[in-house]
Amino acid sequence: MESQCIGLAEALGFEPKVKRVALRTPWKQLTPYFRFAQSLGFAKTSDALKAPWPDLVIATGRQSVAASLLVQDRAQKAGKRVIAVQLQNPVISSSHFDLVVAPRHDRLTGTNVLATRGALHRITSETLLADTARLAPYVSKLPRPYIGVLLGGSNAAYQLDENAAARLGRQLASSAQGLGGSLLVTSSRRTGDANKTAFKKAIGAAPNFFWEGNGFNPYFGILGLADFLIVTCDSVNMVSEALASAKPVYVVDLPGGTAKFDAFHRDLRKEGLTRTFDGPLEVYSYDPPNDMAEVTRHIHALLQNPKP
Repeated sequence: MESQCIGLAEALGFEPKVKRVALRTPWKQLTPYFRFAQSLGFAKTSDALKAPWPDLVIATGRQSVAASLLVQDRAQKAGKRVIAVQLQNPVISSSHFDLVVAPRHDRLTGTNVLATRGALHRITSETLLADTARLAPYVSKLPRPYIGVLLGGSNAAYQLDENAAARLGRQLASSAQGLGGSLLVTSSRRTGDANKTAFKKAIGAAPNFFWEGNGFNPYFGILGLADFLIVTCDSVNMVSEALASAKPVYVVDLPGGTAKFDAFHRDLRKEGLTRTFDGPLEVYSYDPPNDMAEVTRHIHALLQNPKP
């Protein structure tokens, strides 16, 4: 979620000051509106919210709603107008913000709501080029084509266990063998050690680069170098970032799902942006989504002509 905020700030041409907040019980369990009135509801680990107040606040995640509302309120009392942009569904009325940017599978509507096809991110052609050049020497001896693999893990909607990880590993090893290529793999914190071990065992002798979490993070480099991208379905962020690469993106179905996740994946497949991974890989093309351009245009307009 933080990456979405930073990506938007960078796209606007700003260097953001990052504030991280968390809420204590019972405020964490209550609706965002009730959290607003209780600044004491913030956990001690939260960053301080104090003057000087910003011209623009970008927030994402339900726990950030209280922080955004608090900043707006305190700044207004000090005579400062703050433009507030909330990413993702804030749960409360969008009228509390100048702009709400939410993925269309949230089915959120309003005069100040922008619906995006996926999540905002930090991917640009410049970042892909730079990290591609950085990663290339580490994988130069591996045969192409490169199959980039972005492994997620279990969350509230999906489950990844050792059996699923091993099955995916075997499928990918078979795909690499069929193409005469290699696997470039990175996992997330949610993947878990047991799942990583099962996956690595299953890919066997297939040529591969597997990032173990040491040294520089090759994530952007994999997006830039890969000829194909395989992404587990549990992360809207990872799928959105993979699509920014303009490479063929195959999504791995995991047990579970929700109406919102199902709508997200169904819409992307219907538009020809992603395909379901079932083993065989083939090249296809599409125009990468560019939600960021519209979002930044709206925010620049708000900053130039703020409402009283």
